Amino acid sequence: MTRPFTGKRLPVLAWEDVKNENRLFTLLAGHRMFGVGRMVTRKSWLETYVEPCYWTITKVKVDYTAENMDHGKAWGFLTFRGKPETEVKEIPKVMYHDWRLVPRHEENNFKMFTPVAEPEPVRYVPYPPLLRAMILAQLQKAGKPLTEPMLDLQRNRFFGKDYFEKERQAKEGTAV
Repeated sequence: MTRPFTGKRLPVLAWEDVKNENRLFTLLAGHRMFGVGRMVTRKSWLETYVEPCYWTITKVKVDYTAENMDHGKAWGFLTFRGKPETEVKEIPKVMYHDWRLVPRHEENNFKMFTPVAEPEPVRYVPYPPLLRAMILAQLQKAGKPLTEPMLDLQRNRFFGKDYFEKERQAKEGTAV
């Protein structure tokens, strides 16, 4: 198994995909207008994510000098993990052997996805056991009521990003 242009050997792990899957332009070359308006996805996305991941092809530039017209560039709208992007981007990794064309009759089912609500971020967590014991001992020693100490995870910025840099410059003075 070799690469078409360079003639170098493909990795052994890629051989199975080369036998069973296609490159993007191999799929698009057999369709009218090179598949503009069609949906393509990758086998690796189907195996990894539950949410739909696909490209909607908007523009294709084929290298007509290549054998079998299986080289070129393609652009489209990416929908990754159910979140569509608004701008057209060039499709990367078109030479990988894991592209699949989504059949027309399955496109609507493939697009259907009800996003799961993002869980609310955790604001407070309990202290580690030893630190918790130390804080409770301090509260008991001070005679304050014992309440479960919680660690606040929200980051409070008291100084700007460049506060210390400005302070150092003010201390040193400006170069003349």
